[in-house]
Amino acid sequence: MVTLLEAIVIVVLILLIVMGMRSGLIIGAVLVITICGTFLFMKTEGILLERISLGALIIALGMLVDNAIVVVDGMRVRMLKGIDALDAAKEVVGQTAIPLLGATVVAILAFAAIGTSEDSTGEFCRSLFQVIFISLLLSWVTAVTATPLICKYFLIGKKNTADNTESKDPYGGKIFTIYKSFLVSAIQNRKVTIIAVLAMFTLSLFGFGFVKNLFFPNSTRPQFFAEFYLREGTNIKDTSEQLKKAENYLKGLEGVTDVITQVGGGDPRFLLTYAAGKPKGSYGVIFVTVDNYRVIDPMFNEVQDNLDALYPGAVVNVRKFLLGPGEGGKIQLRISGSDPTVLREMASKAKKILKADPGSKAVRDEWGEKVKVIRPQLAEAQSRQLGITRPQLASAIQGAFQGTQTSVFRDKSRFEPQLLPIIARAPQSERVYVDNIKDLFIWSTSARRMIPVQQVVTGFTTETENSTIQRWNRSTTIKIHADPKTELPSELFARVKPKIEKALNIDVAQISGKKFGPGEDPFKNFDNTTIKIHDSDQLPIKDMPGYFIAWGGEAEDSVRAQSGLKKTLPIFFGLMVLIVIFLFNSIKQPLIIWLTVPLSIIGVTIGLLIFNQPFGFMALLGVLSLSGMLIKNAIVLIDQIDSEIKSGKDPYQSVIDSGVSRLNPVTLAALTTILGLLPLLQDAFFISMAVTIMFGLLFATVLTLLFVPVLYTVLFKIPTPSK
Repeated sequence: MVTLLEAIVIVVLILLIVMGMRSGLIIGAVLVITICGTFLFMKTEGILLERISLGALIIALGMLVDNAIVVVDGMRVRMLKGIDALDAAKEVVGQTAIPLLGATVVAILAFAAIGTSEDSTGEFCRSLFQVIFISLLLSWVTAVTATPLICKYFLIGKKNTADNTESKDPYGGKIFTIYKSFLVSAIQNRKVTIIAVLAMFTLSLFGFGFVKNLFFPNSTRPQFFAEFYLREGTNIKDTSEQLKKAENYLKGLEGVTDVITQVGGGDPRFLLTYAAGKPKGSYGVIFVTVDNYRVIDPMFNEVQDNLDALYPGAVVNVRKFLLGPGEGGKIQLRISGSDPTVLREMASKAKKILKADPGSKAVRDEWGEKVKVIRPQLAEAQSRQLGITRPQLASAIQGAFQGTQTSVFRDKSRFEPQLLPIIARAPQSERVYVDNIKDLFIWSTSARRMIPVQQVVTGFTTETENSTIQRWNRSTTIKIHADPKTELPSELFARVKPKIEKALNIDVAQISGKKFGPGEDPFKNFDNTTIKIHDSDQLPIKDMPGYFIAWGGEAEDSVRAQSGLKKTLPIFFGLMVLIVIFLFNSIKQPLIIWLTVPLSIIGVTIGLLIFNQPFGFMALLGVLSLSGMLIKNAIVLIDQIDSEIKSGKDPYQSVIDSGVSRLNPVTLAALTTILGLLPLLQDAFFISMAVTIMFGLLFATVLTLLFVPVLYTVLFKIPTPSK
């Protein structure tokens, strides 16, 4: 909320400085009306005020004033020329209402893919689209209704009446003159301008290869947690006792205010982005609250190292909370097949590579170690004679040690009555030791009495077995987890992926369709960068039919989220293209607009590299929203050029004059958007998106004001006059 208020103040101050007191206050008032109206619609639609929805308002602030700026600036220029306020309003709204509506819808459609995504990431970010949709449509409504009304009464004061302002040139300022000279020079040297822009675009594509990847950033919540995976089969009481050492250590850290321990897994999901551990007696987690989230980073690695030393026989994973979807390790590998023993052998190879990498930590698998079990050896002859079967023997042992449910108890003390199972089993003194199994009695149907278990059992053997066997899409699957220590997950993933695939003997020939000769290393020049999601896309293991691997974790979540966007993105981009074509009833103008959209990558690359920000899912949304902003600016500019030409003005002069007349609305819209996003640079969740929009819009606006007129003169073959 503080960030939103800061952004509103920044935008209003920019409007007052650039547009003047009257124009700035009018647009600021319309902005406040639009935001208040957005809150009303959010209330009726049940959209909560949270990080995503408030961030969407901040991102939309610059776009919310775009329409009002065009109307106010148009009326101001006409009223300075002596045109009556009402006539000026009719003329401006009549000329710009439809183009502004089309541009607004295009900007909304740029966010529509995330609003319709069926992935969990789409669910997490859906309010972003909902708020953008409501606020931008309201901004257009207020721009063509409330804005002209306010301008009629307050835009021109007594000192600026038509009698003394008819001769005043609204575009005679120094900034307009400088821009006009640049524009004329760019059009006169069209080939040089186009080559220079293409060169910058090529360099930006090359530089984008140095940008890191990250799905979602860590949270700024003043809390972190440490997960403990003790040896499989550890009793829950022993787990609780062992975690007391970690509790005492964490309580003594500077800045720590609270420490809470949960043992056994299955704890409440108190945060949307937190996934509780699966119920298991050997699992425990300690939540650590600090007085300021900034103290977490300096102590993070030290806490990890000290807890590893404190629990050498366990897997300890110190983690921060996430700001997006994702559960389990950042690096995940699924190995599927039929034989659990073979799967364990393969998992061991993969874990060995992960543990050998100095950048990994908390390497584990979901099956855990095999556990010891006592198996009674049934004497077949004696058991048949006494009428005792294997299921009866198993039930007797289970009833004595684990217990048998005999009934349920209806607990009415809670707000919602709950049914609790009533378990009957032997007293603790008769089941605390393994040797107690020899003293059990079992009912004999032939003897019609209880007889000692030893009469039907020849002995007891100790064996090991898998306590957990999981499946993925009905295939027996063992899943391996790992996390990076300090680097980004994508960096660790890129390092270990080819090593593990080579160690597991992935069938490169089947994947790539290439044939390899004797002694030729298929992995030498093979870079399988495609993340596999579905069974049909799993990586097959050579010479082992029915065995596959598939990568999961952050890489899979990222691809799945992008796949959710790709399903509907072509539809909405197609609608954006159609809207632009309908607005101009031509192909050349939309072609000019869409040729300028990719140029935003120039600023995006520069911004991400300067701020050392990874290109993640939020940055991807920033690129999509950026395209909507650029199309909107280009529509307003080209529509003005077409209007000038239709009025009978010389085409070349129309291009120049339109660029000059649209300089103020386009640059001011970009300036309010860029500076309005400054508060988001302090937000870990939105910083990459803010950097993407700010730098992309900065460079693309300059190119739009210069490159769009140049392309217009090229495609429409407008010659440069001799003078």
